[in-house]
Amino acid sequence: MRIDKPSKKNNIEDYFGAMGTDISLEINLDKKISKKRESELKQEVRDIFTRNEGIFSRFQRDSELSKMNRKLGVKTEASQAMIEVLLLCEKFNQISKGYFDPRVLENLKKIGYKKDFRKNYPTATAKGTELCKVTGKLADDLRIFPNERKILIKKEVDTTGIVKGYTIDLGKKFLFDKGIENFIIDAGGDMFAQGLNSRNSKWKIGIEGLEDNSMMLAISGMGIATSGISRKRWTIGGKTFHHLINPKKPNEFACDLKTVTVIDEKAVEADGRAKSLFLMGKERGLKFANEHKIKALFLDYKGNIYVSEKIKKHVL
Repeated sequence: MRIDKPSKKNNIEDYFGAMGTDISLEINLDKKISKKRESELKQEVRDIFTRNEGIFSRFQRDSELSKMNRKLGVKTEASQAMIEVLLLCEKFNQISKGYFDPRVLENLKKIGYKKDFRKNYPTATAKGTELCKVTGKLADDLRIFPNERKILIKKEVDTTGIVKGYTIDLGKKFLFDKGIENFIIDAGGDMFAQGLNSRNSKWKIGIEGLEDNSMMLAISGMGIATSGISRKRWTIGGKTFHHLINPKKPNEFACDLKTVTVIDEKAVEADGRAKSLFLMGKERGLKFANEHKIKALFLDYKGNIYVSEKIKKHVL
């Protein structure tokens, strides 16, 4: 997704890299603030992303997630952030009826996705790409003890499916608590837009794969996330793979849908739902979105657009 960004003299902008993607921050101000306060706002948002990358990155050996995945079957201490994200994983697993499942890490490794995609193209032998179906209840393999701040996992988990949205929401809370009323945080196309842009209108968001003059979305006080395979897909032995593994049918890598975009009150809620709907596929996903009043937009590789009823009021 892209942001329609009208310029304004007092705007604050910042750009940096974290969590394997590009992060941008734009704050729309009515008046100037001191350079010191501007620097503090920028730095704290950066620090929020850096801290969470150190917690949740599966590509950093010393991250909390990596250490946790090396202690299968052992009850270990966990940070509050890890507890919160794992509880969200449980939530999305339940509401998606199993389409969202963090226990796909072993399969991701089998198809070569072991390192940061932007720096290392996935490689694997064709013989080793037969994947295993995720079976059993998530609660059997993931036990969370919030009061003790401890967890116990029996299978490796990957939390990256919702961590960007979760971190965006932390950045949003920080800025809002500091009295910043108009801003947008964009982490690789997952965003939270608060207040108004410099035209004093809702933030206009372009949809990945579509020209802005064909369709855009308008949001304010909302999170938005896109899940898709246009950036992370590769071939092994002539077969196409991508990072969105269906835990119910792991050896079927559907490539008909390009992206699914969801709008929700929190970026993490949009993030989890977008991935779940993508894995369901167009027909089942659109039906599910309408039944559960989810604001969703589906884009296939032929350029066809399908929208749920609830997202229509955001379409420009």
